[in-house]
Amino acid sequence: MQSVEGGRLIHLNTNPGWHVVFDAAAWASGAILARALYVWRLKTQVSTTAAKIGPGYFIALGAGAVAGGYLAGSLVSFIGPAPTLSHSIAGVLAGAVIGVEIYKAVRRIKGSTGSAFAGPLALGIAVGRWGCLFAGLPDGTYGNPTSLPWGVDLGDGIARHPVQIYESLAMASFLLVYLLGLRRRAPWAIERGFYVFCAWYGAQRFVWEFFKPYPRLFWGLDLFQFIALGLVAYGWICFARDADKAAA
Repeated sequence: MQSVEGGRLIHLNTNPGWHVVFDAAAWASGAILARALYVWRLKTQVSTTAAKIGPGYFIALGAGAVAGGYLAGSLVSFIGPAPTLSHSIAGVLAGAVIGVEIYKAVRRIKGSTGSAFAGPLALGIAVGRWGCLFAGLPDGTYGNPTSLPWGVDLGDGIARHPVQIYESLAMASFLLVYLLGLRRRAPWAIERGFYVFCAWYGAQRFVWEFFKPYPRLFWGLDLFQFIALGLVAYGWICFARDADKAAA
């Protein structure tokens, strides 16, 4: 640990290859958790959903996720100092939601169909963000300079906000609350957990974006913050709608 302009600096040995390692760990841990949650608490909910969605659901989900991920990531990258093709988990999530909701509207499918995804996605993001951190500056997800004692040096000698850790801890916190909800068989977790996930992901992502150097579009907000607000609105509105129907 070194002193930098009166602050503290935690040096990390970074390598872009770590991204692949942590991505693999994120996918593997998410798949294992998905199976465990299905057996433990979600079998009935997931089976009911599977009976009505059809194979086109996954085509819409995949197409939306890929398009949204690369569109959002590349738009931010292209207006930055080093234009390049890129992708973003926020764009992946937003694109998947849009693709699925269009499919559901066409097929007239009502209610949440994302029960199986909330826990695995939260865990995958919590794990995967460490790959973004250890990938270093080339990953493009680093934070702004800071004098806080936990500032990290990603190779340029500048203490930066470890925004990847902030997001990882935020999603791990959601996962803990979500698992406690499933343990208690809370309807919000079993039936509407995906909506809560979307709202929480959007809210925490909105906050952490203030600690990143991405170009600002309007009102001091970057593109990812507008996507985050959309996810918050989506989760909130859909949760309230389904809760009202369940109470009727």
